[in-house]
Amino acid sequence: MPMTDIDPSAPDTDAPAFIAPVAMENDPDALFAGDRGTLDADVRRVLVRILQRRFLVAESSPAEWKLLLEHQQMIESRLNDLFVRLVVDHARGVAYKEQVRSDELDVPILLKDEAYSRAETLVLVYLRTVFQRETTAGTASARVDVEEVEQTVLTYFSETDGTRASQQRAVRTAIARLDREGIIEEESEGRYRIGPLIEIVLSAEVLRELQRWLDEQTRDAGTPAPLINDADAEAVASGILEEERA
Repeated sequence: MPMTDIDPSAPDTDAPAFIAPVAMENDPDALFAGDRGTLDADVRRVLVRILQRRFLVAESSPAEWKLLLEHQQMIESRLNDLFVRLVVDHARGVAYKEQVRSDELDVPILLKDEAYSRAETLVLVYLRTVFQRETTAGTASARVDVEEVEQTVLTYFSETDGTRASQQRAVRTAIARLDREGIIEEESEGRYRIGPLIEIVLSAEVLRELQRWLDEQTRDAGTPAPLINDADAEAVASGILEEERA
């Protein structure tokens, strides 16, 4: 019987012309039809949470925080593909994202800055001051009442800012937003615990700028009770500057 040599480089005419897609039921790693992702479902949820929310806090989301730390490099990689940077503050137990910006690189902007309103800014400054004062005094956590916040913040409103009722609504709306963002947490009706996020939202530099802004706002409109006195401002600034130098 004649022998025929086989050319190993010749194409296999019996092989299919393309790779058939694997059915979902035969691919245990696929989460949905056409899935090309490589992350486990739980890790994907953490990634989505980072994109959806301003902050991920270890204290309120311990399971997600644990997954974030275990898969931090992979999650950072996914965010970097979108020109977004992940910041993990281990000391405070807080993670958040930042938009990458560069003068040398054409970066499409994914994250939009959402400015705080005047009422929200005033509430933030007051919360930052109380937080620093209480923690410096050795208190485990700082708390405020709605009435306490209103009493101080409303002194910075004028008659042109509407009625007293509308001003109070603005303050309550500001408190509600900060509660949703996790900066404060309502423990009982009208009483809130101030979280460590306040130190991230208001840096020493931002606080000084706000103080100058408040001074300008009130220079020609009487002299309300100071929202931040010199001792408070100095304590806040020194506390953050020490962390920045560390």
